[in-house]
Amino acid sequence: MSSGFKVLSLTDRAAERIKAIMADADRPIAGLRVGVRNGGCAGMSYTMEYAEAAKPGEDVVEDRGVRVFVDPKAVLFLLGTEMDFTTNKLAAQFVFNNPNQTSACGCGESVAITPVSEDRIPARV
Repeated sequence: MSSGFKVLSLTDRAAERIKAIMADADRPIAGLRVGVRNGGCAGMSYTMEYAEAAKPGEDVVEDRGVRVFVDPKAVLFLLGTEMDFTTNKLAAQFVFNNPNQTSACGCGESVAITPVSEDRIPARV
């Protein structure tokens, strides 16, 4: 399902990295699936996996030549998020710049996220 608004957006760096990962996949990939799950010391973690096709109810975001499938349970937690890819001397990783994130643990593996309230959800067109 494609909504009238983008749940998340990608930076150029994130889109290029996703394209490179998909090109190296051992099977045909339709896009990247992102979501959140309970766990970690801060309460939640971001998830990413290959997507061979959309699952029922998923939002499909097409940005910078990349297709991202958003788990329907994650939409309210990811609304307004910018996905980036950063590289420094110690790490190369995807980073979620999420306006709904209220804190993160010291190790950077888990976050606390407050879902968007219904009055802040953009109208679907």
